[in-house]
Amino acid sequence: MTERYVLDLQEVDETQVAVVGGKGAHLGGLSRIEGIRVPAGFCVTTDAFRRIMAKAPSLDDRLDQLSRLNPDDREAIRTLSAQIRRTVEGIAIPDDLTAAITRALTRLGEQAAYAVRSSATAEDLPTASFAGQQDTYLNVVGPTAILQHVSRCWASLFTERAVTYRQRNGIDHRTVHMAVVVQRMVFPHASGILFTADPVTGNRKVATVDAGFGLGEALVSGLVNPDVFKVRHGEVVAKAIAAKQRAVHALPTGGTQEVAIDSRRQEQPALTDAQVVRLVQLGRRIEAHFGRPQDIEWCLVDDGFQIVQSRPITTLFPVPETGDQENHVYVSVGHQQMMTDPMKPLGLSMWQLTAMVPMHTAGGRLFVDVTRRLASPASRAGLLDVMGRGDPLVRDALETVLDRDDFVPSLPDAGPGGPPTGGASATIETDPAIVTELIERSQVSIAALERDIRTKTGPALFEFLLKAFAEHKRVLSDPLSMQAIMAGMEATWWLNDTLQEWLGEKNAADTLTLSAPDNVTSEMGLALLDVADVIRPHSEVVAFLQGVEDEGFVDELAKLAGGTEARDAIEAYLDRYGMRCVGEIDITRPRWRERPTTLVPVLLDNVRNFEPGAAERRFEQGRQKARQKEQDVLSRLRALPDGDRKAGEAKRMIDRVRTFIGYREYPKYAIVSRYFVYKQALLEEAERLVQAGVLPQKEDIFYLTFQELHDVVRSNQADDRLIQQRKDAFRSYHALTPPRVLTSDGEAVTGAYRRDDVPAGALIGLPVSAGTIEGRARVILDIAEADLEAGDILVTTFTDPSWSPLFVAVAGLVTEVGGLMTHGAVIAREYGLPAVVGVERATRLIRDGQRIRVHGTDGYVEILP
Repeated sequence: MTERYVLDLQEVDETQVAVVGGKGAHLGGLSRIEGIRVPAGFCVTTDAFRRIMAKAPSLDDRLDQLSRLNPDDREAIRTLSAQIRRTVEGIAIPDDLTAAITRALTRLGEQAAYAVRSSATAEDLPTASFAGQQDTYLNVVGPTAILQHVSRCWASLFTERAVTYRQRNGIDHRTVHMAVVVQRMVFPHASGILFTADPVTGNRKVATVDAGFGLGEALVSGLVNPDVFKVRHGEVVAKAIAAKQRAVHALPTGGTQEVAIDSRRQEQPALTDAQVVRLVQLGRRIEAHFGRPQDIEWCLVDDGFQIVQSRPITTLFPVPETGDQENHVYVSVGHQQMMTDPMKPLGLSMWQLTAMVPMHTAGGRLFVDVTRRLASPASRAGLLDVMGRGDPLVRDALETVLDRDDFVPSLPDAGPGGPPTGGASATIETDPAIVTELIERSQVSIAALERDIRTKTGPALFEFLLKAFAEHKRVLSDPLSMQAIMAGMEATWWLNDTLQEWLGEKNAADTLTLSAPDNVTSEMGLALLDVADVIRPHSEVVAFLQGVEDEGFVDELAKLAGGTEARDAIEAYLDRYGMRCVGEIDITRPRWRERPTTLVPVLLDNVRNFEPGAAERRFEQGRQKARQKEQDVLSRLRALPDGDRKAGEAKRMIDRVRTFIGYREYPKYAIVSRYFVYKQALLEEAERLVQAGVLPQKEDIFYLTFQELHDVVRSNQADDRLIQQRKDAFRSYHALTPPRVLTSDGEAVTGAYRRDDVPAGALIGLPVSAGTIEGRARVILDIAEADLEAGDILVTTFTDPSWSPLFVAVAGLVTEVGGLMTHGAVIAREYGLPAVVGVERATRLIRDGQRIRVHGTDGYVEILP
């Protein structure tokens, strides 16, 4: 019976996390790899921990209390977790358990020095490292001291930081158990950390070694700066030797102490280059064993390396799987589509099936492989030009990769590699009837889809959808539609470039495109102002909306005075725009029609902040400003040499941009309209699967790809384990920041603004809508949390079309992601909001409520005192 409480390290491997925790399981796995030396030791299993916890029934109530606390209530967590720790440390270890631990110590040497280390069942996992969450005690000597420290390790499951980490990550305290690793102490000459991938850039080909003298605690605790070595292809390619003034050494009687390092040794490297290369070779062997990049703690003892820990590096962005060994360069789709959050598997696969170019997935995001386009000089220039106009950071990142030694091969001809980068628009007339016709074509196609899908169920639905996706792509790639979009964009670029050259005026197109016709996204924001006008006079309706929580509230409105008109106005809005939502390229996201409460805060802001008739006034003011700007530009041009010709050319381009720029938003509206039709049909199918007992809940289909869901419908069988794995992975992807550009080496290339015309301390971005505005920053990450006053400046990560109802209420816009032609930029210009996009880490560097100044013409943001 007692043997379940203690297992030798040699007896365990990484499949036994539930028994010996993450650290113990990894150490057991390490000790089985050929050529890897791990200090001898044993694990006190989670059975022992459970037995201890069962001896104090009061712990159950306290764990219940703990799980109910808010993760931000630091004081309550601190008090309650300290009580739990004291209780655990005070429980006497039963005799049979004491005997089992003592026997294991006798085998290894009772009076030797040991490291006693916590090993929780939820740590060192591929999706959450929990690094530093539990405690380690070094140089513990004698059975009494070791038993005492085992108790401390059990208690360390309830340190304030471990409790908070679990609560923030949605992990139930009861599901995590604590094992303890007891290992022979090693007294190293040097020690440190080896990352088998560069933890900063993510490059899997570059290993990083941090090294210092003595025990590794000096590095981990930040007592000294380490020597840092970078190794690529078996050679040291960079190193920085630190002045190491202190080290941590073990004391003969137990415990550790800080010691000063002799001044002559401080500047000496802790490892020779040859030792660093040998260490990285061991690291590569460990990485191969575990199948993913590792963060490894090592010790150098008598010129031999011993490994005392290895855990996965969880912060690296994954690399798309290609199945070949070639170099690849990927560009993020999310940065183009204004949606950098992770997508669920059904969302990813539906976008892949309906996109115009092949797409790869990694970390819950989509990427396009641009290697072929970069490889040929002809297509490279066009790609860089389009990327640079959209987002200069993407262009700079691609140029950084191109500057590398032969990472991208040079090909004479790019071959197939996606659509042309423009130039198709030359043949199209400036005729508003073209836009009218395109919108009608799209509406006819969607109406046919809605009609034909109604009768389809089961496998027949999936066959129908595959045909619908082909029609979806046909509509999307309609040459006339592409020409109309390019005509609007090229006219914008022409006006900005040419009027800056002729008149010295920056971003003139921003004013010239105010209130352009046929923009379905800007109309959506103004239409919600009209809904507010219907609601405003009815105080009962306004009061009711302030307390709304239930999604069925629209039907309840009819019971109130003025409620029928309010309901009809909201219903009409949802009929036209209810397929939209934040992150709408992911079909699995709840649409406004499914979750109308999302719109209520914005609607109430509109009721509070605006006067009746605001939508019409806003649109008309924009039109007048654009007209005045046009007259001003043309009269100034006529006064120049060759002025009539210049004014004539500019007039043609102004007419062109106003004819076509609004249509730029329509194809996305059409895609999302089709998506909602697909989604409703798939959810009805999911309902049938739930009724048949195949799935526990409808939303489980979101964690399957389209093809997998098709298989489930055909076979009436679902893999519950796969769905759970996908849910866990999706949760973990939220912690990852997707790079704009990613290489097959795993390197995340961020790009930089190469500018020196910005005041010190200002946050640099891309100017997308002219003007300067000063006001209160409102950092809003969820549209449903909006609470805006007139004059506020919206600061957020990204804005897809669903954010445009907020744009009518704010005075300026700052986003972390975006380009000149992304939706947020187009709508900001339509509404005349000064806007700067692509401001790295804006939501973290700008605090909610701070006063800021947005320079929309020059592309930077100042934080005001």
